[in-house]
Amino acid sequence: MLKTVALTAVLLTASAAAAANLTVFAAASLTDAFTELGKAFDAQSGNTTTFQFAGSQALRTQLENGAKADIYASANDAQFTPLVTKGLIAAGQPFVRNKLTLIAPRNNLALQTLNDLSKPGLKLVIADKTVPVGDYTRRMLAAIDKSGTYGKDFSARTLKNVVSEETNVRQVALKVQLGEADAAVVYTTDVTPILKPLVRVIALPSRFNQSASYPIGVLKGSASPVAAQAFVTFVQSAAGQKILKKWGFLSPQ
Repeated sequence: MLKTVALTAVLLTASAAAAANLTVFAAASLTDAFTELGKAFDAQSGNTTTFQFAGSQALRTQLENGAKADIYASANDAQFTPLVTKGLIAAGQPFVRNKLTLIAPRNNLALQTLNDLSKPGLKLVIADKTVPVGDYTRRMLAAIDKSGTYGKDFSARTLKNVVSEETNVRQVALKVQLGEADAAVVYTTDVTPILKPLVRVIALPSRFNQSASYPIGVLKGSASPVAAQAFVTFVQSAAGQKILKKWGFLSPQ
């Protein structure tokens, strides 16, 4: 109840001033959830929120090179912390978590089990190592190597099957949707209602999966810091978390 009152107060404070035009730089995996969340926030606050979705590493580079935005939401700390160090953004607040999953075209049976990732000739698409999901993917493969379940060189054999390394997770998923790959590693949230009928999902064992923590913060160069903080508060509110959960995201704790 107190959180609801606090959120209402923040939104009223933000809307009491002239309506703000906010720009949010957000990880590509947040596309659907933040689009819906932004509409709800704007309806309550009177602000107008515009989103730029891309790989977190691409957005970080743009911000470092002078791009103007009010809020940044990254899919990992590795692409967020350098902006804090450089004084460009306030310390990040974790607001959701995500997990990895394997997907394959629905009518392509080349991938049946996790071990098939290393099968010679399988066409695998992953994200570049600088992309958060690409980093999590490599961490997952390293965990499998360490276990010895499929041999100590499982990751090396798997990476030989990579035919494309994409710059954001939605491009990875698109390759499977178009039938240009036998398998891909994406977040569970990327199996959207549009994609779900077109793919098969092969769950990763929890002992190998990775927990992706997403930080969000207000950029210090924001022209509307009060409205920007109101957006962050809304993301963390019960209403915001309900929308994120609807799209498959996990609570930050």
